[in-house]
Amino acid sequence: MTILSFDDASGRLLAQAQAVTETEFVPTNAARGRILANSLVASLNVPPLDNSAMDGYAIRCADVPALGTRLPISQRIAAGNVGQALVRQTAARIFTGAPIPAGADAVVMQEHCTQDGDAVIVNALPKPGQAIRRCGEDIATGAEVIAAGTRLTAAHLGLAASVGVAELCVFRRLRVALFSTGDELTMPGEPLKPGGIYNSNRTMLHALLEGLGCVVADRGIVSDSLDATRAALRVAAQDNDLILTSGGVSVGEEDHVKAAVNAEGELNLWKIAIKPGKPFAFGSIRKVGAGETASRIENESFINTAARFIGLPGNPVASFVTFLMLVRPFILAMQGASCVTPRVLHLRADFSWKGDARREFLRARINDQGGLSLYSQQGSAVLTSCAWADGLIDNLPGQAIEPGDIVRFIDFNALG
Repeated sequence: MTILSFDDASGRLLAQAQAVTETEFVPTNAARGRILANSLVASLNVPPLDNSAMDGYAIRCADVPALGTRLPISQRIAAGNVGQALVRQTAARIFTGAPIPAGADAVVMQEHCTQDGDAVIVNALPKPGQAIRRCGEDIATGAEVIAAGTRLTAAHLGLAASVGVAELCVFRRLRVALFSTGDELTMPGEPLKPGGIYNSNRTMLHALLEGLGCVVADRGIVSDSLDATRAALRVAAQDNDLILTSGGVSVGEEDHVKAAVNAEGELNLWKIAIKPGKPFAFGSIRKVGAGETASRIENESFINTAARFIGLPGNPVASFVTFLMLVRPFILAMQGASCVTPRVLHLRADFSWKGDARREFLRARINDQGGLSLYSQQGSAVLTSCAWADGLIDNLPGQAIEPGDIVRFIDFNALG
């Protein structure tokens, strides 16, 4: 297969990312990170009435012709209470959030007033509309509050609550099977066998998937054999939308993923011109249910009869970077999200870099001067670089970097 550019590979993945259609209602306070299935439209105004933006006195501007005007206090209005119409030539003691009484057209903050027994002396000339939050100025009845396809944040949930919505219709969670390949892998907590390494990818990828709201089926470690890899793919395909693996996608004699995917489905993409992360696989694995055979469905559309497959490199940095830059947008698209690409910042480089023929994703940190510092070791096995960094520099092929150059930076905070 042809080695694809990053943009071509990303485009192919997103073109294959058919969104789930099943929805469910979840409590608003439990919907953080979920994808909204239907646009949320306001059935009321926020705020529902004109209200005071601060503690002070509600008055008619015409009743305060000069500094030092003294007005009797005719009523007291606290938040949650509706006052009476304001009597002319009087003031209403009012508190933040309390409805503005009919007839009042301004609120004078208490710091600009002096209470004098049952009256108030106004020490600042008011202007009409001063310190009044208008009915519907935040949200008007019938307005779209949150668009369908939005990945819900805490602020979105607050908005939904502000219009009285207790439940939200969201797309169901994506079901993802995860396993690693490699006889050398040992799980943390177990004795490290001779020649072995601890499996960092499985823990890291599991956390990344859960951070995207996926339901993760952890299938463990699969041994380095074609039969074992094929069997693991067949089992994982049955109840999952996506199969994600790490390792076994290179060209070594013990790398069996490519052959296994071709045997159990089809491979659509193999190798990308990026660094780190060149060995990256994408395809589909047939779902074979009870009483079915592969031959019965091999000519049917894979849309409904296959689980998507993504094979990540075994080197931990390559696995981390390719997940963030390729798998994350693919998963978001499958979940029904309308926005899947992260925001790119343009920041100053405070280092030199010679560049590479492939597109690079360099681990960097924002320094105290507002520029970017580069981690000293950019190898694909140096996972420390990912924990140290604030994000990734997206460096185009053949692009050298000199101090002072403006580079494209993707903050890890934008990839949560």
